[in-house]
Amino acid sequence: SLDIWVPFEGFSAVASVPPSARETTAFATARIDWKETPEAHIFKADLPGLKKEEVKVEVEDGNVLQISGERSKEHEEKNDKWHRVERSCGKFMRRFRLPENAKVDQVKAN
Repeated sequence: SLDIWVPFEGFSAVASVPPSARETTAFATARIDWKETPEAHIFKADLPGLKKEEVKVEVEDGNVLQISGERSKEHEEKNDKWHRVERSCGKFMRRFRLPENAKVDQVKAN
């Protein structure tokens, strides 16, 4: 007889994570680019589907830029028939330690 080795058999690490944590981690990898110009440090974030009011930008501990937010689950109608759901919902937070030359009192977002 041939035994088939199943490498992930019995692996339940994802199953042991509560659903709320899985939602958070699914959106936690918000992609952010950071460049420095002679005038400023510029952060560009890919946050599709979020409104300006749903994103928070703040400076903590003197020089740590924190970008956070939350995408809510869409309202589901009783007659909706979903074929695929790939966009995740949940919270995200990214933190960046700014260099000494950053003017944290002039941080702005748009």
